[in-house]
Amino acid sequence: MANNTIGTEDLESAKPNQPQIKTKNFIAKAGDNIAFRSKWAEINGAMGDLGTYIPIILALSLARNLDLGTTLIFTGIYNIVTGLLYGVPMPVQPMKSIAAVAISNTSFGVPEIMAAGIITSGVVLVLGLTGLMKVAYWLIPLSVVRGIQLAQGLNFAMTAVKYIRKEQNLGKGKSLGERPWTGLDGLILAIVACCFILVINGAGKEVKQQNEDESNNGENPNPTIRQRKNFMEKLADSIPSAVIIFVLGLILAIIRKPSAVKELRAGPEAIRVIDISRQAWKDGFIKGAIPQLPLTLLNSVIAVCKLSKDLFPEKQVSATSLSVTVGLMNLIGCWFGAMPCCHGAGGLAGQYKFGGRSGGCVAALGALKLVLGLVLGGSILRVLVEFPVGLLGVLLLFAGIELAMAARDMSTKQEAFVMLVCTSVSLVGSSAALGFLCGMVAHGIIELRKLVLK
Repeated sequence: MANNTIGTEDLESAKPNQPQIKTKNFIAKAGDNIAFRSKWAEINGAMGDLGTYIPIILALSLARNLDLGTTLIFTGIYNIVTGLLYGVPMPVQPMKSIAAVAISNTSFGVPEIMAAGIITSGVVLVLGLTGLMKVAYWLIPLSVVRGIQLAQGLNFAMTAVKYIRKEQNLGKGKSLGERPWTGLDGLILAIVACCFILVINGAGKEVKQQNEDESNNGENPNPTIRQRKNFMEKLADSIPSAVIIFVLGLILAIIRKPSAVKELRAGPEAIRVIDISRQAWKDGFIKGAIPQLPLTLLNSVIAVCKLSKDLFPEKQVSATSLSVTVGLMNLIGCWFGAMPCCHGAGGLAGQYKFGGRSGGCVAALGALKLVLGLVLGGSILRVLVEFPVGLLGVLLLFAGIELAMAARDMSTKQEAFVMLVCTSVSLVGSSAALGFLCGMVAHGIIELRKLVLK
């Protein structure tokens, strides 16, 4: 009887501990997700997405009075949460199509921007919760996804070259005259920064590198040469090239306009709920959400999921979870005036390029955004507006090229053909949806032809 009593007590005492065990497991997993793999590499990787993030939020803040402080606070929280959840450098980027419409259309203000973000995110969330996004992920061929990635990467790279070669009016989204060779935002500065990153990072490391001992088939290479190579690689990895470029840009921004520092003020603006009229909902849906939806579904969910599995095969990042996080963060933040955001294959590639390997990379970036938003609020715009655009172009160039290089795994002529059809139409038509449609049609016709000829 005594043994039976003890066993019953053990079973009873184990029941209330089960939630505690699950909580501990979740906390342990979240802690592991944001643990730095390499301190400088992770911090350096956090800068890899700024070439896209800064120009867009600057343009919207200048042209449409977007509250920069609110956007920094919410996107900082988004970064921290995604770092904890995914354990990979999952980016948080502005929704580019909505931003483009807002910059080019004077009647598309903050209420319309927020309406477009809420509608887009609501659709994405529904697709994720119903499982339809998972179905789309499995049905869309890899060659079409690679076509979207190649188009987006080349688009980033071409925009980056435009930033480097020509002076920009970010508030109007227009290029001005040729950039001068000299000066604090001159062409020489951008070229030197580009060469510096190339010297430090090279073309980047392969995702899957074989062990040197295996590649040498058991041979013992010269230990002196091997030791020197390891030392040089460690030295290069320890130099945070993107951080150095970003800090240099901030210093030059202050030098260009020293009075901007005096204009900084403590504390964020009061966060308020955005009043969205019926007309704003209508314009947000027609002008913003409709063109943004294909880009979000393809590049922010499906392409990110594919790229994440390429770069981090050990991590489980599903199309469903990405849909849910994109949906939830905007269904909260957009009501308070935060720029509509999503994930992006370009940001993931850029952060990976510069050394990001864990969720700690984006969590660190999120902490920086959050601190800036809470401490300085929108007044930080006075400094950022003087940031050398040429240096932003350099960061964006390497992020775009890294994303485009994901397409190098197309091993057959059929895959390459479908990919290039998708890429060509996407670039020329400036529409990921049209490129996707043409790529799917080309893939379907080729597959049907193969069945007929059997």
